[in-house]
Amino acid sequence: MLPFQNDAIVFGILMLSLGFVFYTESKKNGFWSKFYKIVPGLLMCYFIPAIFNSLGIISSEESNTYFIASRYLLPAALLLMTLSIDLKAIYNLGYKALIMFFTGTIGIIIGGPISILILSFFSPELFNGVGPDAIWRGLSTLAGSWIGGGANQAAMLEIFEYNPTKYGGMVLVDIVVANILMGMILFGIGKRDKINRWLKADTTAIEDLKKKVSFFSNSNKRLPSLTDYMILLSLTFGTVAFSHLGADIISSVLSENFEAISNKSSGLSSFASKFFWMITIATFVGIGLSFTKARSYEGIGASKIGSIFIYILVATIGMKMDLTSIFDEPKLILIGLIWISIHAILLVVVAKLIRAPYFFLAVGSQANVGGAASAPVVAAAFHPSLATVGVLLAVFGYVVGTYGAMLCTWLMEYASSL
Repeated sequence: MLPFQNDAIVFGILMLSLGFVFYTESKKNGFWSKFYKIVPGLLMCYFIPAIFNSLGIISSEESNTYFIASRYLLPAALLLMTLSIDLKAIYNLGYKALIMFFTGTIGIIIGGPISILILSFFSPELFNGVGPDAIWRGLSTLAGSWIGGGANQAAMLEIFEYNPTKYGGMVLVDIVVANILMGMILFGIGKRDKINRWLKADTTAIEDLKKKVSFFSNSNKRLPSLTDYMILLSLTFGTVAFSHLGADIISSVLSENFEAISNKSSGLSSFASKFFWMITIATFVGIGLSFTKARSYEGIGASKIGSIFIYILVATIGMKMDLTSIFDEPKLILIGLIWISIHAILLVVVAKLIRAPYFFLAVGSQANVGGAASAPVVAAAFHPSLATVGVLLAVFGYVVGTYGAMLCTWLMEYASSL
């Protein structure tokens, strides 16, 4: 009977979890009011499905809900959230977003070899593998995933020829450590005002963008009709269809005509990823529509509908986390935790030095480690209008992912030989 394999049941459980969080978070007094002052509601939307998955009530391996949310609802959310985007205001966010993104990338590149050096003092036998079994080869796939995404991870597996029978252990580390980091970032979002005060961050540009979008939404607010919603949904899912069609065509054309892209061991293999093109197309269609009358649909709550889709995606991401798996590969996971801690510490240090807002720290981290599925989720948690920033940085991560991961792997190979 368990875990439930019917996706209608799984989706219902996820929606009940979200409904529970939003209902209890709306309580202004009593236990729940005190609880949510400590634990952010967004973290609970992520954590409750993780508990259900860990207890075996639902299973991400048996369910297609994450695939549906990431392939259908994510591009839909990106369109809905970029309809009212102000590109000039995005530009005015300044250089700090890029600095924090590259800081996150550098943190991954140096974190791998440093974590190997640290753990080699305590467990030198862990690095005795030779040839395809060498652990640095396996860790190269983590570098690919944490700087770019799935396509970059696959490229690393091809380039450095890690033993495929042991690859599952690296995937486990990827999922566990990346999800722990995302949970911590979501927790920090609830405390962002305190964190920004500690960072002495200038949040003026972010607040100005949020105010502009809110003002535009309020000034165009109207009582929506059924026709309004049908037109908005036709634009939304028409764009989803177009992004899938475009992704299929572009990916096929590039793979068939450019050997460097079709070769999985090439640094350009990311451009063969259909997911990469789907996210890119949906984002740019949304930006294009923001210059048309479609922009006015923010007045009937376009970004709120997009936020619903994002929260569903958060729940399906949480469902991928098995809390008990932390103990399955303790030494490998310890490497991952040290590695990601170096990434996080470097981000905090640089953010403090340049007085970057927590928004840039969080999105800069997730644009690397989480990729295009997680970065807009984290960005939208600050404000729906900021989702585009997360997408643009995540897409950039795909571009630099393979080359950054290769540099990281060469450094890890050297560290393993010391």
